[in-house]
Amino acid sequence: MIDWREIDTVLLDMDGTLLDLHFDSHFWLEHLPRRYRELHQLDEASQEALRARIIGEQGTLNWYSLAYWSRELGVDIVALKREIQHLIGLRSDALDFLKWLKLAHPRVVLATNADRASLALKLPLTGLESYLDAIVSSEDVGAAKEEQAFWFALQEIEPFDPARTLFIDDNARVLESAREFGIKYLLGIKQPDSQRPEKELQEFIALDRFAHLLPEQLPEQQSETQGVPK
Repeated sequence: MIDWREIDTVLLDMDGTLLDLHFDSHFWLEHLPRRYRELHQLDEASQEALRARIIGEQGTLNWYSLAYWSRELGVDIVALKREIQHLIGLRSDALDFLKWLKLAHPRVVLATNADRASLALKLPLTGLESYLDAIVSSEDVGAAKEEQAFWFALQEIEPFDPARTLFIDDNARVLESAREFGIKYLLGIKQPDSQRPEKELQEFIALDRFAHLLPEQLPEQQSETQGVPK
């Protein structure tokens, strides 16, 4: 699928690509609305209203900002996330893929919309940082990956040749933005959330296992990290 002789840089998304999106889906759509209602002693209708409000910010920096939601909702988002942090975990063979990349020596950069507060929570629990050469958050550059400004800023921080770069992300809008910038090798994720159905990415090839990218396939058994509470 990929000729690794053509790749100098690998850009990786975090949530839904390296990490199972189940934690985030459950937090934003179930746990936060329920705890928000409990903490503010509101009726059940407030949960649906909050879900709609959250979805309304999709694709913006606000959508990804824990500080924004803490301020807007009057709750400690990080503390509420810690209540269910056992759901944070790696996707399938993500760790095996990262280990292979470390041996193969392309430059590996985490390009994420997660803000620094999210990274501070998730990185220590998953061990991702030891496999990455750099981490760039949309919060760092003031633009979400859905915007061209993110890619120009990323290239200033971490110079890369778009024609020799592989980018993997579960978000079709982000992949479209990366394509517009000129990144040549683009791949999606077939099932970002292990508890939800697979999704179609009509314009991009979607991976179910990272093993399919490698010159020598990884073992078919699940990685030992799968399903381990984080």
